[in-house]
Amino acid sequence: QMQFVESGGGLVQPGGSLRLSCAASGRDVRSYTMVWYRQIPGAQREWVAHITSADQTKYQDFAKGRFTISRDNAKNTVYLQMNSLNPEDTAVYYCHRLGDVVSPWGPGTQVTVSA
Repeated sequence: QMQFVESGGGLVQPGGSLRLSCAASGRDVRSYTMVWYRQIPGAQREWVAHITSADQTKYQDFAKGRFTISRDNAKNTVYLQMNSLNPEDTAVYYCHRLGDVVSPWGPGTQVTVSA
């Protein structure tokens, strides 16, 4: 089982940037595909981006060219650099391990994009 603690969210103006962090424990993030998700109140959690153990990355269409997922194996932490943010990016952001139905979800980190 893994544990996740997300951080780095906040209030940012449109066009701004944020860097989210996901500190993981229990397993090494470098051994798995790690995923960033986001959730708007009243909606289902949606996949944003993932990074595989081979450092291959993939992004949802809305994230391409704006978001970058990365991993620091020494810190067992996964990051999501978000640039050119717009109000539609407002959500709670979570990280998790792909296919893991046992590990609990972390608290998430709120991202609010507003003027």
